[in-house]
Amino acid sequence: MSGIRPFRPGDEPALEEICVRTGDAGADATGIFDDDAIWGHIWVLPYAERHPDLAFVVEDDEGRVAGYAVATDDTHAFEEWFGAEWWPRHARRWPRPDHERTRQDGALLYAYGRGSKPEPHAAAFPAHLHIDLLPHLQGQGWGRRLIDAVTVALRARGASGVHLVASAQNTGALAFYTRLGFAPLPSGHGGRAFGRHL
Repeated sequence: MSGIRPFRPGDEPALEEICVRTGDAGADATGIFDDDAIWGHIWVLPYAERHPDLAFVVEDDEGRVAGYAVATDDTHAFEEWFGAEWWPRHARRWPRPDHERTRQDGALLYAYGRGSKPEPHAAAFPAHLHIDLLPHLQGQGWGRRLIDAVTVALRARGASGVHLVASAQNTGALAFYTRLGFAPLPSGHGGRAFGRHL
């Protein structure tokens, strides 16, 4: 039976797969990068390692992990940790590009730059999260339940607000966040940021 449970060690391969299969504005990103592992090492695995108590998964009817929500309650501290500890452990696999020629270059330059400058929305919304669901679980209320699980955990940590950023091309996700009470925030090129007070 489908259900949500806390992350546990051993879920990492499933988290990586989900991240890749939803990485292209909600669509399958397999093969977009030379190494599919880049996706998970930037956008999901560091959260599960740093804050396993702020990570939740949904299992489908066959008991497979098919969705997740991960978060940090302190964006500034997380970004500093990512830049100082997490990324240096993995960066040798993916050298820093000289400049941005491809989407992979852009992702790697983003990873190399994390922790080097203030996050624009962290003052008002100090927590941030990532959520992804495989297509066969979408539209069934699991996304809302994952967000609820994460926000309860964030409130217990004392977080006053949470933000997230979605691809501007992922129109389904943009509508979903609005329905959940996330308000649009000033955003850069290609992304749309949202925040919600807790």
